[in-house]
Formats: sequence, C-alpha cells, structure tokens
Amino acid sequence: MIDIIKAIQKINPNAEVSVDDNDINQITWHNGTTPISKSDIEAQFPAVELDNAMTDLRSKRNRLLKDTDFHALSDNTMSADMTTYRQELRDITNGVTTVEQANAVVFPTKP
Repeated sequence: MIDIIKAIQKINPNAEVSVDDNDINQITWHNGTTPISKSDIEAQFPAVELDNAMTDLRSKRNRLLKDTDFHALSDNTMSADMTTYRQELRDITNGVTTVEQANAVVFPTKP
C-alpha cells in the first residue's frame, strides 16, 4: 500500500495534510496548505515505492553490518574476507534505481 502522505510530501515537504484510511479521495488539507491534484500525487507513487524498497534494503544491510561491527574494533584485526564482505554490504545500494532491482539484490555471503 502506498503512503499517500509520503507522496504528497515528495511534492511539498511542508504540506500539512491528513488522509482517512489512506484513501486518495479523503485528503484534508490543513493550515493553508495548497491542495495538490490527485494525478500529481499518483505520479509520485513509483518514487514512494522505490523509497520504501531502498529503506528496506538499507535496513537489512545495516543489520548485517552491525552484526559484524565487532570485527572493526581497534583491538581486532579484520580479515581480508571480512573487509571485502563489509565493503560489499556498504556498496550494495550502488546503481539500484528501481523497485525491481532493490528487491532482486543478492547479499554477499558472510565469511
């Protein structure tokens, strides 16, 4: 489900708005916020979907990095394999520009 408020905020980050039941036909504009057309809001749906997919991808990547952070402490010597693994994790979002690409990412195998 697309978050309509996120789509609106892509157009106007300062928009004050509420949406009942995440229904594009039930938008209430607050405090003088200029209404945005439904078609303009709907045009932002792919960008919101990509943002959500990238957030999920980064969240998983960050958990995997966190699980190996102890290898990077100053009193540890990190193996070359672990250094490579952690760099591959940091680079995992490079070149990802579509939801399909984000969903198809294959994470490297932890050494």
